[in-house]
Amino acid sequence: MDRADAFWFAGILPSPATDPEVTMTITSPSERRLPALAAVVTAAVLGLTACAADPGEVADGSAEAPATRGPDGSGTDAAPAEVPDALAFDTRTVDGDDFSGSSLTGEPAVLWFWAPWCTVCRGEAAGVLDAADRHSGDVAFLGVAGLGEVDAMRGFVSDTGTGEMTHLVDEDGSIWSGFGVASQPAFAFLGADGSVETVQGTLTDDDLDARVEALTEGS
Repeated sequence: MDRADAFWFAGILPSPATDPEVTMTITSPSERRLPALAAVVTAAVLGLTACAADPGEVADGSAEAPATRGPDGSGTDAAPAEVPDALAFDTRTVDGDDFSGSSLTGEPAVLWFWAPWCTVCRGEAAGVLDAADRHSGDVAFLGVAGLGEVDAMRGFVSDTGTGEMTHLVDEDGSIWSGFGVASQPAFAFLGADGSVETVQGTLTDDDLDARVEALTEGS
């Protein structure tokens, strides 16, 4: 006698034989355990699959590169270049604009040191401007005016026609001193790697070009 017959025999349940409208299905404990067991197995498989997935992978299996940002909050993080001591200054141009020496960090540049009353400086101004034009886009040329009043510096720029260049004001001589300049004219050649070479005195066009070209070699 199975369980259903026992219930019917005991009168607990009506017998289908005596009540044709009654239909009952009794599931054995082993049959009830099968769906539950299948659900457990399915959950385990899904869990293992999730654990095996790389957190850096997206749905199609491709790896997502970690987000990077730059100083402005976008792009790739990059360590800022170290500012040479000689470029750690803030000043203004003869036109009155603010200028930070650190803006030249990592870029080849030529600084031309002059004084507004210097006749030798006036005589070489046209050659410096021509060199700046020849190397435009590769090396920045800037004048650094000292040992004079700002009005006289502006007059020098106007008289020599070098207004195309940026000229910095060094009223207290601290920029000159930072580059080891003791007298005018003088030149400082700044490499992209942070190297600085200061040359006292006048340079010929060929000498100036050779030193400028040395700054851009391998760049």
